[in-house]
Amino acid sequence: MSFSQKLQQAARTNDSYLCVGLDPVSEQIPSHLGRGPHAMVAFNKAIIRATQDIACAYKPNLGFYMLYGHDGIRALEETRRAIPDHIPVILDAKVGDIDSTTEAYARGYFDEMRFDAVTAHPYMGKDGLAPLLKRENRCVLVLAKTSNPGSGDLQDLILSVDDSGGTVYEHVAASVVNWQKEFGTCGVVVGATYPDELKRIRAICPDVPLLIPGVGQQEGDLEATVKAAFSTGSGPVAINASRSIIFAGEGLDYIEAVRAAAVDHRDRINRAARDVATA
Repeated sequence: MSFSQKLQQAARTNDSYLCVGLDPVSEQIPSHLGRGPHAMVAFNKAIIRATQDIACAYKPNLGFYMLYGHDGIRALEETRRAIPDHIPVILDAKVGDIDSTTEAYARGYFDEMRFDAVTAHPYMGKDGLAPLLKRENRCVLVLAKTSNPGSGDLQDLILSVDDSGGTVYEHVAASVVNWQKEFGTCGVVVGATYPDELKRIRAICPDVPLLIPGVGQQEGDLEATVKAAFSTGSGPVAINASRSIIFAGEGLDYIEAVRAAAVDHRDRINRAARDVATA
């Protein structure tokens, strides 16, 4: 089963386009769980149990685990093992290097740790991503237009290659289409904080998977995001929320608030998607 098929199947099973980001900040974990890597694992497992019938995917961000060195990586591995096999898991690592180094990343993240997808930047070109792209039934989610305020510093620059114009992020999206035709393992990351740019990217690559962060704490417009993401094409969509879900509650009963927040996100996305379908 390809990543796209696995994501689509999970979305149908859970009636959801919601990706839950597993980004545990130790200081924000409920105090009764403790602190450090062991608390992160207990926290993540509780989140997964509470949302595994709501989420279409999970996305741990590598940085929050690397903070603790070897113990953090073990916590990441335990978190990965806790996620049901039918739900795809995206490692947010933003990799990208020369081919020999990327081959090491591919072996580690795909072969050893069994992540279904990984985020990557395209700055070094196709040969830098090829070892990841060659892994069948995996996916490389390429950064095109990211959700952070400074994304436009480079991504919005206008190109003059062959007098074709267009922005850097549009050129990246077009490159992803070509890489998808060649490898079949490519997708795009585009932030919910830029729905107009998301609509343009979707028009360029209508049939590739989209990972869309930024609808939670980054305050991306959820309804505008869904409208842009479903404006055309059939590629699967995963709309990520992290802090607005996993830190929704405090104290001993925090997990009830976490589940309620996940349900609310899922249902709002579904309502917006239905509005697009009936428009």
